[in-house]
Amino acid sequence: MRNARSWRGDQVENGRPRPPTEAKQNPSLSFSLQIISTSPSVLLSLSPISRMAEASTEYLKLFVAETSWYNEIVLGSIVPGDAWRRLPHFFQSWLRNYLGGTLVYFLSGFLWCLVIYYWKRNVYVPKDAIPTNHAMYLQIIVAMKAMPWYSALPSISEYMIESGWTRSFATIGEVGWPMYFVYLAVYLVIVEFGIYWMHRELHDIKPLYKWLHATHHIYNKQNTLSPFAGLAFHPLDGILQAVPHVLALFIVPCHFTTHVAAIFCEAVWTANIHDCIHGKV
Repeated sequence: MRNARSWRGDQVENGRPRPPTEAKQNPSLSFSLQIISTSPSVLLSLSPISRMAEASTEYLKLFVAETSWYNEIVLGSIVPGDAWRRLPHFFQSWLRNYLGGTLVYFLSGFLWCLVIYYWKRNVYVPKDAIPTNHAMYLQIIVAMKAMPWYSALPSISEYMIESGWTRSFATIGEVGWPMYFVYLAVYLVIVEFGIYWMHRELHDIKPLYKWLHATHHIYNKQNTLSPFAGLAFHPLDGILQAVPHVLALFIVPCHFTTHVAAIFCEAVWTANIHDCIHGKV
């Protein structure tokens, strides 16, 4: 009875119930009520899943920062004014890929033509086998019509990387140099395997050849084929042959910067293999 009176005395003051805020509370109950009253967003931030998501978001920002840096270098140097900065990030990247791809196409094409057709004239290619300026002009027209579509593929791959959909990693230090070279070798094998079979099917499947790949093979003789034919494809044809670069990102871990560089190096390589010069192996 004493305990009961004592308890009642704690709850009553001057014959009136003590206000709830002054009543003694069970510590565990108080903590539970505090948890319940906490906003859902705060509770979510305490969960391990949320911490992992936050860390993942911070990591993906490394990719966005890198592409933003590329945009700043290319667009800031080529595009006058600051109008490009008001574009959404994806379209900034597309514009950078378009201008960068165009620059690589013309630089590699002109330099290679200068070497094999003028500086080393009659050394690599007989004088009567040099393509006419008109033939090279037509190849440039075809390539430039397709360039906006070509530029969409690396822009989409960058978006997927920035969104965390691929197995790309931001820095070599994350995996170490030995594993970097292992991953790079596997990546290149997958890409070469994919390009080979894509190119082969474009020849073997007659509708694909007729409506897509035949555009490229208009220039298939020594006196019409030049480095500028390297990107003279139907837009869909060119994209299909570059798709293995993107698909490989979902199969093997790949360094992001290396992936971007590989695509542009392939643009230089494709100019080189359309020069009608056969190397000795």
